[in-house]
Amino acid sequence: MTAENEYARWLASGALTESERAELEAIRDDPDEVESRFGRGLEFGTAGLRGVMGMGTNRMNIYIVRHATQAFAETILAAGEADKGAAVCHDCRHNSREFAEAAACVFAANGIPVRIFEDMRPTPELSFAVREYGCAGGVNITASHNPKEYNGYKVYGADGAQLGPDTAAEVKRRMDAADLFTDVRTMPFDEAAEKGLVTVMGAETDEAFLQNVCGLILEPEEARKAADRFTLVYTPFHGVGRELVPEALRRLGLKNIVCEPKQMVPDGDFPTVASPNPENPEGFALAADLANEVGADLIIGTDPDSDRVAVMAKDRSGKYAALTGNQAGVLLIDWLIGALRRTGRMPENPVVLKTIVTTEMARAAAERNGVRCLDTFTGFKFMAAKKNNLEAAGEGKVIFSFEESIGYMAGDFVRDKDAVTASLLLAEMAVWYHNRGMTLIDALESLFEKYGYYGERTVNLMMPGLDGPERMARLMSGLRADIPREIAGTAVGEITDYLDGTVTDIASGRTAKSELSGSDVLRYALADGTVILVRPSGTEPKIKVYVLARGESADERGERIEKYGAWAESLAQTGEK
Repeated sequence: MTAENEYARWLASGALTESERAELEAIRDDPDEVESRFGRGLEFGTAGLRGVMGMGTNRMNIYIVRHATQAFAETILAAGEADKGAAVCHDCRHNSREFAEAAACVFAANGIPVRIFEDMRPTPELSFAVREYGCAGGVNITASHNPKEYNGYKVYGADGAQLGPDTAAEVKRRMDAADLFTDVRTMPFDEAAEKGLVTVMGAETDEAFLQNVCGLILEPEEARKAADRFTLVYTPFHGVGRELVPEALRRLGLKNIVCEPKQMVPDGDFPTVASPNPENPEGFALAADLANEVGADLIIGTDPDSDRVAVMAKDRSGKYAALTGNQAGVLLIDWLIGALRRTGRMPENPVVLKTIVTTEMARAAAERNGVRCLDTFTGFKFMAAKKNNLEAAGEGKVIFSFEESIGYMAGDFVRDKDAVTASLLLAEMAVWYHNRGMTLIDALESLFEKYGYYGERTVNLMMPGLDGPERMARLMSGLRADIPREIAGTAVGEITDYLDGTVTDIASGRTAKSELSGSDVLRYALADGTVILVRPSGTEPKIKVYVLARGESADERGERIEKYGAWAESLAQTGEK
């Protein structure tokens, strides 16, 4: 069906409200906008749906939400798990509550009892609720840290993790087979509640979640010791972390928790930041000003749905410096291993999980301390699956999981990124170092001296336009066809092609099988210890090149990052390997 035909079908459907119909009537004489909105649909994948809000098949709106929920409900019904029910959560964005209630109404109309939070809640609390109440699955309405124009639809399985590829494919198949107007069952929210098909979650679920979070506190005496002299500034970036994160920090024992007042106000417009992404240090401007004013020792910021967290700490000049996700993760690994052993809580056969594009310093920090470090593909659904499989088979106990994009998971009560728990652990770690006269920047320097000078850079090769996917595929196929023996003058020792799981030793030509396969990623291990990975983005028109370097000094590390970063940039312009 053409974009024009689909556009006309929506207008003739009789389903639209007056304002929705007016929105579409306004673009009648704009063929480019009609094509943009109706030329294709939002693609349902393992991360669910995400897109700009508005009317159309290629926009996030209530009809798309109902359509996806109908498909997910049918998947639950087909598995015979309707009685387990589903959980629904949402963030602070425009339309999020409306979309969440729409999802609940579809579940109810399909005979699936639904638990919905009374108001916005952190993403990890949705993962927790699915597990806590034994639900068949869950839905979270959120676009994480995307711009204000976006919203999204994340789908979770019974284990509290985002859907794996097979189940996501089944939901997509059902969506493709159903009409979003005529094949969707729904009912009024009030009627669903009256029939006992809706349960509202509130303070009781918050408390159960917080008790699990605070059960991970390892050395509470350290926080008590520093309570009067340690000051922390917190910002939720206008999002949902504003209540549970400060409460968790208070339960840790901290007294001087100063919240950035403007950013404590939930607001889907995110008015005080250019981007609500804590990975961008410029978003911390207000928090840093406040930290300078109150003499804070640490700044913590969580993204709008509170699944990612970033920190800033004082450097030797007294200025606040941002830690990367890789750096914060390595600090947590090293400290956590020590704290678990000091308190006698280290399990047998401990394991740390990281993604293939996350710093190799994590492996050094874990293995030098007798803890295995295993890789997964990018995405916490893969780390959740690895944790589930390892522990079910008795092959290891996962004590910590993280990825470079400021996502961290600890404990057994969630299966997704958890900024509430990570904020608690980061604060407890910072207090531990504070009691020893060190900031997290000091601590990081000590780890460089101990494990080596690791550093990372990600190069984004943007490929927009209709031919973007073709150019991305051409670059990847070109790299596979022309295997480099050296990169930027350094010999390539080994290449892993994660698409077919082949590991090739360049010198001998021998091949072996990788533990991981089925993802379009190439990994180059160089003779100087540097690792370079090339990976097409699953959500944006770009190829990401990850440079994971190591040097014997900070200068050598910097030189290698610059050298291999330049090689990565050259891939887009010249295709040279």
